[in-house]
Amino acid sequence: MNVFITGTDTGAGKTHFSAAVLRACGRRGVGAIGMKPIASGAEETPAGWHNDDVAALRAAATVSAPDADINPYLFALPASPHIAADAAGAAIDVDVIDHAYRRCAAQAEVVVVEGVGGWLVPVTRDILVADLADRLALPVVMVVGVRLGCINHALLTARAIGASGRPWLGYVANVVEPDLEALPAVLATLEEMLPGPCLGVVNWHDEESLGRAAGALADILIARPDKTARR
Repeated sequence: MNVFITGTDTGAGKTHFSAAVLRACGRRGVGAIGMKPIASGAEETPAGWHNDDVAALRAAATVSAPDADINPYLFALPASPHIAADAAGAAIDVDVIDHAYRRCAAQAEVVVVEGVGGWLVPVTRDILVADLADRLALPVVMVVGVRLGCINHALLTARAIGASGRPWLGYVANVVEPDLEALPAVLATLEEMLPGPCLGVVNWHDEESLGRAAGALADILIARPDKTARR
């Protein structure tokens, strides 16, 4: 089964978790590709334009795919996709992303598609990240960046995902602010108020907890066939 990884906001840890899921699939002998349909924020290097998120997904994948399929759209400006595209004089075509996804899905048993920013970030002025996940007909996992204010962000995002009708596989609590006051109470509130399951709590710079959470999702993706119908 393939999956769409979204987050409560920018910097929630989507790439960190997505790459770990790819590695977990590899440890289980499963061919997996990571896809970042749109990446905003790139720098020019002697080898060409570079984005850290795309590089991390490419390095963690167990199946290779062309750069144009892994990352159809790459922009220099670190901004919302529609703004970054405007700055580059480009237009984002969701058909291009859809075709790239289909090619990735034809090569790998698992495709981990990482969104950009949060669930309601504009891809174009008419299309949101939520619409992109719907176009690809993928179930969703939400990465909660556990920091001050995350409960509100998480509940709003979960409610929006539910309203979209996309299948929900669970959430990951990624502690990005380790000194957050009342951290145990925050985590308990997320578990109580979010639709489960919690796939895991990822502690700050802790590879063991990251591996457990990623492994929990990898087992779901491997065990369950993808029954989501394309539209």
